[in-house]
Amino acid sequence: MRRLVPALLLLFLTLHRLRLVATAPAADQFTFDGFAGANLTLDGTAAVTADGLLVLTNGTTLLKGHAFYPSPLRFRDHSFSAAYVFGIASEYADLSSPGLAFVVAQSTGVFSTALQSQYMGLANAANNGNATNHFLAVELDTVVNAEFGDMSDNHVGVNVNGLVSRAAADAGYYDDATGAFRNMSLLNRTAARVWVDFDARDSLVNVTMAPLELPKPRKPLLSVETNLSAIIGGDGEAFVGFSSSTGVVASRHYVLAWSFRMGGGPAPPLNISKLPALPVTTPKPADPSRTLIKIVLPIGSAAFVFTLAIIVLMIRRRWHKYAELKEDWEATFGPHRFSYKDLFHATKGFCDERLLGIGGFGRVYRGVLPASGVEVAVKKVSHESRQGMKEFVAEVVTIGQLRHRNLVQLLGYCRRQGELLLVYDYMPNGSLDKFLHNRQQNSLVLSWGQRLRIIRCVACSLLYLHEDWEQVVLHRDVKASNVLLDADMNGRLGDFGLARLYDHGTDPHTTHVVGTMGYLAPELGHTGRASKASDVFAFGVFMLEVACGQRPVVKDEHGDHHLLVDWVAERRRRGTVADAVDPRLRGDFAVEEASMVLKLSLLCSHPLPGARPGIRQVVQFLDGSAPLPEVSEARLGFNLQALMRRNQVLTNTQASSSTVAGNISDVPAAR
Repeated sequence: MRRLVPALLLLFLTLHRLRLVATAPAADQFTFDGFAGANLTLDGTAAVTADGLLVLTNGTTLLKGHAFYPSPLRFRDHSFSAAYVFGIASEYADLSSPGLAFVVAQSTGVFSTALQSQYMGLANAANNGNATNHFLAVELDTVVNAEFGDMSDNHVGVNVNGLVSRAAADAGYYDDATGAFRNMSLLNRTAARVWVDFDARDSLVNVTMAPLELPKPRKPLLSVETNLSAIIGGDGEAFVGFSSSTGVVASRHYVLAWSFRMGGGPAPPLNISKLPALPVTTPKPADPSRTLIKIVLPIGSAAFVFTLAIIVLMIRRRWHKYAELKEDWEATFGPHRFSYKDLFHATKGFCDERLLGIGGFGRVYRGVLPASGVEVAVKKVSHESRQGMKEFVAEVVTIGQLRHRNLVQLLGYCRRQGELLLVYDYMPNGSLDKFLHNRQQNSLVLSWGQRLRIIRCVACSLLYLHEDWEQVVLHRDVKASNVLLDADMNGRLGDFGLARLYDHGTDPHTTHVVGTMGYLAPELGHTGRASKASDVFAFGVFMLEVACGQRPVVKDEHGDHHLLVDWVAERRRRGTVADAVDPRLRGDFAVEEASMVLKLSLLCSHPLPGARPGIRQVVQFLDGSAPLPEVSEARLGFNLQALMRRNQVLTNTQASSSTVAGNISDVPAAR
């Protein structure tokens, strides 16, 4: 028996050692001077070219790619060092999809549900920032995303379990000779180096970068205290690799070389001379008129050259007059592409006689398409507009897929150099606000029946956006000026420049306040988080505007500003809510219907988002398929002192009807 115990102990130790050997990582250091023949785990768009270039994204829009070392490494209480060479190429000089990230992750399975675009293939809207993600990422980001608090469109960040960086800095390096900081562009289409070092003793992650030809700078770009053991958890084993994704702009992300060392000491040096070449962006086609001149000039007379030069100039002028921009992503997202030449002739050269209106997002012209004779409205986004390329692309993608009889249909678009053009159904009766607020003597006054039908039309459009489409669409700017009237005076909701999409059952995760003063729900000032309820609040104010014929923020004879919702609530308190109806109707309206609309408006404009009805309930109340419940004054949450306080605050602010867009701590006017 005494001999049996040592034997059993020896057998146990032997088996334990065998288990450790079986589960130990394949290596604690490796070097890839190019990836030809490398054993990597790839997914999505990631691939290795014949010359050894690791391609994470290949220019296809809205896709993601991952590349990981195939075996897990043991990280618990171990320092590590990584070095890699990367390159980013975009179709634009200063506009790109999000960048790429070096990743240490407990498991690669978490990335299977990650989204592309701003999520960089690392997380999705539901799990972004969750501790269960178990990853550390060093991002090289080329897009500003307000959701994640990005500092610029050219920054390096250290992230844990999500896309919000614990620390970030503009891309660049510190010159060892002078100590000065030198900026670097992540989008300059040249290769550069990054070093990521983790010191287990100090729990410190250092990130350093430099141009390819320079050695590693002594001073890191970023130093972040990080508990790596707590991040990866478990037995301390984790995978290392890269993640990247594209948005609606065609971009390509490359890794040219990679080395890694576990247990202290610098990562093995990379042999720059062996690196595969970074692909060169294909230049624009040469101008054929220049080639023609070079051939003819040596053999032609002065008169012939002069005549030819005039012809060439005329051709070039005509070409520039109708020149357009076309990119790869347009084949996927464009509902229909119009030629600039057709739109130019349709609007008679965008002449002032065809001008329908001017707004913060540009000018709108009426046009007649030459081939079909169909009337259209062409929105020509101005150069100084803050909407810009990204919002233009978002509007094309969003509106081009929406189909509803009460939405202004986007028919197509065109891009020409700096000009952005959207082509819509033409609404012959223009915007609703001109009928509500035009006080000229001969102006048309909408009947109560027309007003109620318009309210129902807009409610149906919101129901489609919130619940009936494949994704949730928050309009975020419901107001009378964004409702257009067709030939039959039906209301159609338009202008999706501020719209936001997210999946059903998820959170939009936005803290970017946009909308129009007077229509903004109270909670937006505290959280900045748009929701279906904030759209319902704006719709409630819109209903009051239509029923009362007054703007959401009004000025009395003393010059004081008042909210329309407070003014109507006070009349409801007195029991004279029907007196708030537009006096231009001269009493020609159904009192019960008007009272129902005004009470429903107040309910939709309740200060507490949870007390507002959903848009489906609103449609049922308006259609008469469900009775509007009797709502007490206490339920509405209005009292005279509260109204006085709100009016006093409003009086002390610069009240206006301008659209706002900005962080919740700083909300400047946007248009």
